[in-house]
Amino acid sequence: MQWHKNFPVLIIDDEIEATNATGRALGHIVEHLQSREFKVLLASDYDDGRLVFNTRADLGCVIVDWDLCLEDDGCDTERPIELIDAIRARNYRLPIFLCTERLAVEEIPTRVLEQVTGYFWITEDTPDFIAGHIEQAAAEYVAHLLPPFFKELVQYAQQYKYAWHTPGHTGGVAFLKSPAGRNFFNFFGENTLRSDLSISVPELGSLLEHSEVVGQAERNAARAFGADQTYFVTNGTSTANKIVFHGRVTPGDVVLVDRNCHKSICHSLIMTRVIPVYLTPTRNSQGIIGPIAPEQFNRDSVAAALAANPLAAGKTPEDVAHVVITNSTYDGLCYHVAPLEQGLSGFVGGLHFDEAWYAYARFHPMYQGRFAMADNPEAGDCPLFATQSTHKLLAAFSQASMVHVKDRHLGDPASRVDPKRFNEAFMMHSSTSPQYSIIASLDVATAMMQHGGGRALIGDCIAEAVAFRRKLRQVQEEAVAAGGWFFSPWQPATVDGQDFAAVGAARLESDPACWLLEPGAAWHGFDSLAPGHAMLDPIKVTILCPGIAPDGTMDETGVPAALVSRFLESRGIVPEKTGPYCFLMLFSMGVTKGKSGTLLAELFQFQRHYQANTPLADLFEDLVEHHPERYGAMGLKDLADQMHAHYRQNRMSVIVRDVCDELPVPAMIPAEAYDHLVQGRVEEVPLGELEGRIAAAMVVPYPPGIPVIMPGERFGPETRTIVQYLGVCQEFDGAFPGFESENHGVLVRREDQGLRYYISCIR
Repeated sequence: MQWHKNFPVLIIDDEIEATNATGRALGHIVEHLQSREFKVLLASDYDDGRLVFNTRADLGCVIVDWDLCLEDDGCDTERPIELIDAIRARNYRLPIFLCTERLAVEEIPTRVLEQVTGYFWITEDTPDFIAGHIEQAAAEYVAHLLPPFFKELVQYAQQYKYAWHTPGHTGGVAFLKSPAGRNFFNFFGENTLRSDLSISVPELGSLLEHSEVVGQAERNAARAFGADQTYFVTNGTSTANKIVFHGRVTPGDVVLVDRNCHKSICHSLIMTRVIPVYLTPTRNSQGIIGPIAPEQFNRDSVAAALAANPLAAGKTPEDVAHVVITNSTYDGLCYHVAPLEQGLSGFVGGLHFDEAWYAYARFHPMYQGRFAMADNPEAGDCPLFATQSTHKLLAAFSQASMVHVKDRHLGDPASRVDPKRFNEAFMMHSSTSPQYSIIASLDVATAMMQHGGGRALIGDCIAEAVAFRRKLRQVQEEAVAAGGWFFSPWQPATVDGQDFAAVGAARLESDPACWLLEPGAAWHGFDSLAPGHAMLDPIKVTILCPGIAPDGTMDETGVPAALVSRFLESRGIVPEKTGPYCFLMLFSMGVTKGKSGTLLAELFQFQRHYQANTPLADLFEDLVEHHPERYGAMGLKDLADQMHAHYRQNRMSVIVRDVCDELPVPAMIPAEAYDHLVQGRVEEVPLGELEGRIAAAMVVPYPPGIPVIMPGERFGPETRTIVQYLGVCQEFDGAFPGFESENHGVLVRREDQGLRYYISCIR
């Protein structure tokens, strides 16, 4: 397939339609390019050309008229240089040719000559030669764009071979034999179905053996992400975490676990039958989970945590086989990794960072030193593992994830990660019939980050988030100054004593110091921090609703975030996560100025409806239809006032801050409790009767999807705040139908006495 014919040529020249010799020569070049099946895009000045470049990632070549500024007395002669610099900042492989009539080569600055592919005199070289030269350069460029696995997959799918192997639809043909199948075929398209292939195709290699182009793609990803080895995972980071666990620990091992962990880590604890000892993060009055205090990452603290855990009696820090830390957190808090490694160095068997929401960190200097595969040669000596959901914030299909491994002694006798042994765990959790489109998307996601592309793409995300944050902060300050209210971004209030909204965008987009969680700063509300320990990721924008002051005091009036999220969802804007008084928006690569502008406009609309107390029937028709007796006569502000009163009466800001201050006492390892669950030796216990009982399953409030109770932990004095939190949720669910909490591991029953929560406990 001649891929380069799909990549247009951009010509930036103001004489394209002129009747002089230059215009005629350009016209002939365009004709020859079109005869070679190229699409040609035209721009008459540098600004127009830059706009086209910024909006077209599929350009195959750019031709710049160096003489444009010489023909315009008002044009700055630095403009062509700035244009070329801008192109190279985003793509240093794209062919750029200079065309000129007047200047000799020696008059073109060296800085420019170093960045362009070549140049030609438009009236001296023949149009056919110039068109052919452009085609050759475009073809070579595009050929290098195709990563190994995706390239081979496309080539195989387009060979029109008769398939005698699985899958049984054989390129989509089977779907054409049924009306329902025909609809399926039409929706997904022939290319999708022809590329749904089997492990029986030798040209594509084996994911389980990491051979042929699959192996090439994984090795390419390892280079890109800074790993020694990378494994493509086609069932999400939930499976990636289980692969690492099964490759590193055995029953009875001690594992240090971030209590702010995804439930897949908890499942891994059960599957491997290990002894978990927890590292405890802080929380603030918004319920946002903060970082683990730095003093927990040293031998003495680990020894104290082991001594306090009845299941780890007699264990020493040297018995810790594995450590798991969430980085970045759901709300975008990123650790400085080197001190963590240094504190744990010398006595732990491996350090595992769950970076499900953080696969982009390596590709922008904002995150330097704050991700697992960072280049920290003196940080520690234990093997490092990173599990990343490539599909979450990079561009890949759902379930596309990676495991990255860095072993500083890989290949020598001191190596602690044997690739063959580790691959046994990989095979245990990987299908023998992987989805090749997911593998291809991992291959392409890697290619998108390489050759300067990652920095430009992630830089765009940061720039969009910063622009939104600055505007939101400005609007909020103006509203407060006028005696009103508005939503505000969760972020530092000032940078070096200057108001955040007044700090220049260029600095906010490039300087990590602007985003640090300084000890004692009121805006974040976390205790036990050290300078530089944690940073807020600017692209994860948590928006605060009025109702809770920075010190945790609950105001007389407030706007619970559940109402705002429901309003936004009714307008086609879906937040990633909603807490009591905050919600999270992700500024990923798919966010555009139009999207972020629409979000701001809808926040204004919510405020307008709140102040007008617009009837709920006009805003949430389905809610009123399902619960007419509850909401039929209410307005938006009426409901906000009732919800806020409920939270204020129950001191919600205090509960969500203190809910995990004390860890429950474990009575047995999670795997043993799970055994009871499978064998049916459990019963459902109401909240009021939990004292002394042992949980049979994890209890996971959403958001943020972090367990507050693990299987095998006993309800007692340490869990009273947790039970109180669940009680507030239980009352809220009963009082506000349609806004029920999502708590996994909780059985909800509607009884004569009202809605009640039950927890599965061991008999």
